Amino acid sequence: MTLLASLADIVGQKNVLTGEELAPYLTDWRNMATGKAQCAVRPGSTAEVSGVVKVCAAAGVPVVTQSGNTSLVGGATPDDKGNAVILLMSRLNKIRALDADNATITVDAGMILQNLQAAARDAGFLFPLSLAAEGSCMIGGNLATNAGGTQVLRYGNMRDLTLGLEVVCADGEIWDGLRGLRKDNTGYDLRDLFIGSEGTLGIITAATLKLFPQPAAKCTAMLALSSVENAVAVLRRARKAFDTALTGYELMAGVCLDMVHQCFPQQKIPFADKPAWYALLEISDAEGEEHARAMFEAMLGESFEAGEIDDAVIAENLTQSKDLWHLRESITLAQAQAVKSIKHDISVPVSNMVSFIEKTDAELQEKFPGLLNMTFGHLGDGNLHYNVGSSERFSGDDLMKNYDAIYNLVHDNAHAHQGSISAEHGIGAFKIDELPRYKQARELDLMKRIKAAFDPLNILNPGKVLR
Repeated sequence: MTLLASLADIVGQKNVLTGEELAPYLTDWRNMATGKAQCAVRPGSTAEVSGVVKVCAAAGVPVVTQSGNTSLVGGATPDDKGNAVILLMSRLNKIRALDADNATITVDAGMILQNLQAAARDAGFLFPLSLAAEGSCMIGGNLATNAGGTQVLRYGNMRDLTLGLEVVCADGEIWDGLRGLRKDNTGYDLRDLFIGSEGTLGIITAATLKLFPQPAAKCTAMLALSSVENAVAVLRRARKAFDTALTGYELMAGVCLDMVHQCFPQQKIPFADKPAWYALLEISDAEGEEHARAMFEAMLGESFEAGEIDDAVIAENLTQSKDLWHLRESITLAQAQAVKSIKHDISVPVSNMVSFIEKTDAELQEKFPGLLNMTFGHLGDGNLHYNVGSSERFSGDDLMKNYDAIYNLVHDNAHAHQGSISAEHGIGAFKIDELPRYKQARELDLMKRIKAAFDPLNILNPGKVLR
């Protein structure tokens, strides 16, 4: 029996995609890489995932797991060898259990993040992970990349939000670790190895996740700032004033929101004058609207008096709050539409942020005059999408010709500032050659040993994270 026939026996013929049906799954979201594959399969259960992996393992065929295909580093795209099977998670999209007393929800890995958020909200809870791609990204992909998003400052990354996993291992056997325990000190933490491993150690098929109370009130403000130094000062003040009520603090260069307005004119910038920098500040309060607003206005008043803020707009209702967040969430789409760009997902300690941005901006402009700096990101947790783009003075061709030099300069500076070259996007295929430049040899050796132990045939997403 052929491989395709064996797969059809497991998932059904209509769930084995070839030819034109396969094409949409061969190219990454950014159109930066296109690979080849024998087929894509759509299993409908963990048992079917297990069956697919067992057949592929027996044949020595690679398995590339793909969720919403929103990876920004080519993490879910097959290579060009053409022998891989793409495992699509879209049919594994059910809620398995919601435990109100334990404040947990157990879901299949193919559930779209936005649907999980809605299910939690309908049950009176909050699932706090929030991303620009939440309408299409899936929980399995969020787990595979240890996704962060806009509320890491309060709730943490996916690793912090996860209690248990169900995983299909490289030999097709199933590990059932769906435990809703906040304390379980019984040996090595396998859960944390699989989270962030980008599908190279096992295939996550379900997860038990933490839920939180819905806040009684939220306050959101867009701030106009003259410098990153002032943005850091406002963050310092907000942390002291709000403590765990501080749920979001986003930094955006002025050019980013200018680009949003140019591409999407219906989205209005809330200030007459264009500042050098914007910050989006949000708190979630357990007591109520009046308490939240008083606390919010007191802190902003202190920042004004200290000269840290040039102007501010406070959302008066949910619609205005959504509009402010929509400006932030539209930056990636605007950049993709307006210019060619090189994306960076770096993190540095907040204490080093001013130095990193000033030094890197200056060096880039010195070596590549006219390059467009398009920095934005989650300043509250030290994660910047330090993107650079083409301009009238620095063409898209110039950008691509200098791709490696720009990439290395930004990453070298992040590393020199005690930072990381990947905060939440992962390594995937695009950064695989960068990793040895910044990881200690001992770290890489340990990672390779773990990979060899979990996937001795190297069939799980080969060519990602490690060579």
